[in-house]
Amino acid sequence: MAAMRYEISLDPARMDLDVIHGYLSRSYWSEGIRRDVVAASLKSSIVAGAFEAAAGQVGFARVVTDRATFAWLCDVFVLEEHRGHGLSKHMVQALISHPELQTLRRWCLATRDAQGLYERFGFAEVPAGRWYEMRLPAERWKEAPRGR
Repeated sequence: MAAMRYEISLDPARMDLDVIHGYLSRSYWSEGIRRDVVAASLKSSIVAGAFEAAAGQVGFARVVTDRATFAWLCDVFVLEEHRGHGLSKHMVQALISHPELQTLRRWCLATRDAQGLYERFGFAEVPAGRWYEMRLPAERWKEAPRGR
């Protein structure tokens, strides 16, 4: 499952909230996200982590799902110094292969820069005008600006 140096785990108890929050709070898709929001998201998701013996957790991915018909793959990352070992591919494969996700009709995700990774698994761009979204105010999930 990845190079011998790394291990992929689906055990929620192994996920390191400090690592996950640290990365997500500086990512383009959830910059400034509060730690309590990240913690709540982990409790409601199926998670995968990439681990290296000396460094601990070095990657993460999660699925938001009803475990029957629909799944949203999100928050996929590998720490910069551990990229290039196929860890994203291994985490995504572990989640897609998860026994509780075998009756799904649809998977979805959003990405700005990793289309090639997801296309390998059969993801394709959604035709314009078919999917819609509602964005809520960032104050609901972001850290308050410092100095307040």
